Amino acid sequence: MKFTETGLEENQLKFSIVHYAAESLGFVHADQWDYERAMFDYKMVHHEGTFYLRVPVYSVKGDIPTPSTIVQIMSPIVGKHYYPHGVEYEGETFPQAIIDKCESKLSLLAKAVQNEL
Repeated sequence: MKFTETGLEENQLKFSIVHYAAESLGFVHADQWDYERAMFDYKMVHHEGTFYLRVPVYSVKGDIPTPSTIVQIMSPIVGKHYYPHGVEYEGETFPQAIIDKCESKLSLLAKAVQNEL
């Protein structure tokens, strides 16, 4: 499930700002990057399974993970983890509690990013 109109997609900012804001809210960067793209994950365990809220970014200028690299935040997505295959994003029905948690975290992240600008 993709989250649009979060207020995050409009931002191009330093990687260090996104990194600090995301990790201060419990997102994990975990060395998931390839110089052009990175992902910040927030893990949620629910009685219906394990879900991941993912906030992807891509480099506009510079290489990730250099702190001064300018990144564009892309639309966040949530997926359900299936062992051992990985995370599925399409064709899933997500519990309302998970959707509410995602919306809350994304709102907090948008505010944290704005406060750092």
